[in-house]
Amino acid sequence: MVIVATFTSIINQLLPEPHAGLLSGILFGTKATLSKELTDALITTGTLHIVALSGTNITILTGIINFSLLWLVGRRWASALTILLITGFIWFVGPSASVIRAGIMGGISLLAIIFGRQTWGLLAWMLAVSTMLLLNPAWISDLSFQLSAMATLGIILFGGRKEQGAQVALPEVAGEAMKTSAGSPDGEPTKFSLASLFGDGEPEDSKGYFSEDGSKFSLATSGGASSGVFHWIWSLIRENLHLTLAAQVFTIPIIFWYFHRVSLISPIANVLIGWLIQPLTVVGLVVAIAGWIFLPLGQVIAWGAWVGLQYLLTVVMLLSKVPGASIGSP
Repeated sequence: MVIVATFTSIINQLLPEPHAGLLSGILFGTKATLSKELTDALITTGTLHIVALSGTNITILTGIINFSLLWLVGRRWASALTILLITGFIWFVGPSASVIRAGIMGGISLLAIIFGRQTWGLLAWMLAVSTMLLLNPAWISDLSFQLSAMATLGIILFGGRKEQGAQVALPEVAGEAMKTSAGSPDGEPTKFSLASLFGDGEPEDSKGYFSEDGSKFSLATSGGASSGVFHWIWSLIRENLHLTLAAQVFTIPIIFWYFHRVSLISPIANVLIGWLIQPLTVVGLVVAIAGWIFLPLGQVIAWGAWVGLQYLLTVVMLLSKVPGASIGSP
């Protein structure tokens, strides 16, 4: 955990409070510097999970990384790279019991996210939960374990993509050589798999992210470059929100049990800020690493992180003051 302590110290030098504490919470799950006002606001808006390094965050991070890689390298390479990156992230923040639990839950969710098959994910979830509780029965009363387990279950049940693989426009300027066909006479867009450019051109029989004809993550060759980028970004944001809300629904009972409060404004809050958590995670890590190498360089990049953190703080604080934002019991 020396790396975490070092990077937390660097973040504290580069950003003011509460921005520094919030970023450290997002990256490493540290909540020591969060004010009571901010903590209460996070509970009221149902966004406390963003500062808990639990299965919720790692599961969502797993899904977004996999979703981002699928259209580039195909299912097998995307799965392998996702597992490698998540393993590296867990090692990076320190392989504590809570982080390892979260990593296991994230890996289980990857099965459901990739293949779109609930059965595999549910069986793996039950096996993992049972095994971990046999190894340490005390975890059943641990808040982090409960959030990890229930967030993962929510994503397994509701986070797998059932529809045909998302279609985004391939820029026409890519040229005819990048198309698998010249396009149909009736104006239907042609399909193209970027995975074929990376030496893995054989179609795979799978579901979930992949199209019904067995091709890899398909791209429609209609529209210009800007349209293609827009549709890809929108698909990525939509997937982030989808996974976040799936996880959030199943953690509501746990949060109510411990904090005696249920957020009614949680769906709106997560829609407004859910898409920002993973970009902030990436930028935050870059800030910490850059600041460790050369502090002034980290300061420059930290301004970008500050903008995102300020937006997040503004949304959370404003929504927490909305009348009836949450209901509680004595």
